[in-house]
Amino acid sequence: MKVALVGDIGGTNARFALWRDDALHAVRVFATADYTSPEQAIGVYLAEQGIARGELDAVCLAVAGPVSGDEFRFTNSHWRLSREAFCATLQVAHLLLINDFSAMALGMTRLRDNERTTVCEGEADLTRPALIIGPGTGLGVGSLLRLEEGRWLAMPGEGGHVDLPVGNAREAAIREVIAEQTGHVSAETVLSGGGLLRLYQAICSLDGHTPTLTSPAAITDAALAGEPLALAVIEQFSRFLGRVAGNNVLTLGGRGGVYIVGGVIPRFAGLFLRSGFAESFADKGCMSGYFKGVPVWLVTAEFAGLLGAGVALQQALG
Repeated sequence: MKVALVGDIGGTNARFALWRDDALHAVRVFATADYTSPEQAIGVYLAEQGIARGELDAVCLAVAGPVSGDEFRFTNSHWRLSREAFCATLQVAHLLLINDFSAMALGMTRLRDNERTTVCEGEADLTRPALIIGPGTGLGVGSLLRLEEGRWLAMPGEGGHVDLPVGNAREAAIREVIAEQTGHVSAETVLSGGGLLRLYQAICSLDGHTPTLTSPAAITDAALAGEPLALAVIEQFSRFLGRVAGNNVLTLGGRGGVYIVGGVIPRFAGLFLRSGFAESFADKGCMSGYFKGVPVWLVTAEFAGLLGAGVALQQALG
């Protein structure tokens, strides 16, 4: 590869870097709202790096949504991408599009010890899949399987859009309140940045409180300051995440471990580590014992998705 570029594009931010010598260089973050297309944002990035169009040999973009065909529409932003038009505009010979959580999954293979915190103790079975799950602008879910000769297979999916599971009458009541506003209640409806606010409003409605907080950041700040209602919201958010993660582990046979990623949970990591996540994670009736020894980690690496895009590009082009 002459010059390779990797990108991790979510609903809010697009991260770009050069991939060289098995490492990231010149990482930059762009707000998707400030640009009309990925080509425009990448054009600005290349200009900043002094790289002319035509000098890029290969690009790997990790994109939020299912990948197939020439045309890609981003799930949580206004951006669209045509493979053919992209390569023509930027004069790129090789374009690899992968699901953003496939990239995130591959990024787990490059974590340093100080970039993850243990949530549930256990020993990963490297012959079984690992689960990668993360609330951010949406809820991403992916899986990772170790292959021979140091290679990895990231399996994309849309597990963030499964139905929100409930485990008791209180959770059922919360889901009903939200359903009155949104119709179908997916896991992502609650387990995302916007979902945190939606959950707060639902709990206020159920318990007769007047909502005063108007953003996910305000809820997080109030919880960190010890405000009881906000603390209850964070606790319920963590428990819902435990239920969704546990369902995915059962479906995958995911004894390779669980990596919790995304931008939401690290903002209240201390509260999360003390929450009922672990209890609801393993709350599966006759199958609760299945979770004994399944490790869970909270990932704090800043650019794991970009690293994963680099790994994907390296594996694809050798």
